[in-house]
Amino acid sequence: MTLASAPGKIILFGEHAVVYGWPALAVPVTQVQAQVEVSDSVQAGIWIDAPEIGVQTGMGDLPTAHPLAAAIMGTLEALAPPLALPPFLRIGGSRRGISIHIASIIPVASGLGSGAAVSVALIRALSAHLGHPLTDDQVSAIAYEVEKIHHGTPSGIDNTVITYARPVFYVRGQPIETFRVGAPFTLVIGDTGIPAPTRESVGDVRKLWEADRDRWEKVFDEVGLIAETAKHRIEGGESMGLGELMDANHALLQGMTVSSPELDHLVLAARSAGALGAKMSGGGRGGNMIALVAPDLAEAVAASLRAAGARRTIITTVH
Repeated sequence: MTLASAPGKIILFGEHAVVYGWPALAVPVTQVQAQVEVSDSVQAGIWIDAPEIGVQTGMGDLPTAHPLAAAIMGTLEALAPPLALPPFLRIGGSRRGISIHIASIIPVASGLGSGAAVSVALIRALSAHLGHPLTDDQVSAIAYEVEKIHHGTPSGIDNTVITYARPVFYVRGQPIETFRVGAPFTLVIGDTGIPAPTRESVGDVRKLWEADRDRWEKVFDEVGLIAETAKHRIEGGESMGLGELMDANHALLQGMTVSSPELDHLVLAARSAGALGAKMSGGGRGGNMIALVAPDLAEAVAASLRAAGARRTIITTVH
């Protein structure tokens, strides 16, 4: 039996603009994880058990465009050559195979990277079980291809942060840059309980950009400057100065039409409860918002968010 897990993630700054080449900051959220267990089986081929998403079937019965099938096939293709696929992995015609069990406590479609976390854990567990663990670069690349199924035009930030499990300053097409956190800071994550339609919101921002590129690239410039400023403050241990940047970034996201009344309500509730700043996070129109808080106020802000309608809250410290 081989086990692998992967954390969730949250975007601090830069969502949507990151799709067009501007920087974004994101951090892992280790309080929530996806876990995959791979074991040998007497059942032929590959059996997949993922009860949270209602998948309990053989690999051969999944469409090739299914995210789990794509992650498995991407892993097997990365292993052969040079590793010839074991006969028991050929679908059918065998007396033995493998069983894959997937469990996740990361809310689906909430901006916490549930799809990428499952992909990363699955790729790692499967490749390790076959005796040839893939590198982080390989894992991230395969998970990115699966993200295309989930989101259409993904930025690449989810698979990157979750694979490396470190804070990341991400610019699409550039080498991965992790960064140092000068002093820990505390976030409260509030979930609206509304699925975040990332593909839809990304597509709508693209329509705005295509209709008036000059206008929206100026907005993206502002978002990118916020992300760069935030990185410098985090590295310098000046994290309390992130609050005003969150507020400014949220206003820009509202202008992109990717916030929602529910997200705005939670953002205002967090600020009223003493948060230093707050913003939506991720694709928007649902999913999560984040608030920067002094550690001694974290529980109170979380309670205020739940009273304001948050389905669940997570308190996380970024190190």
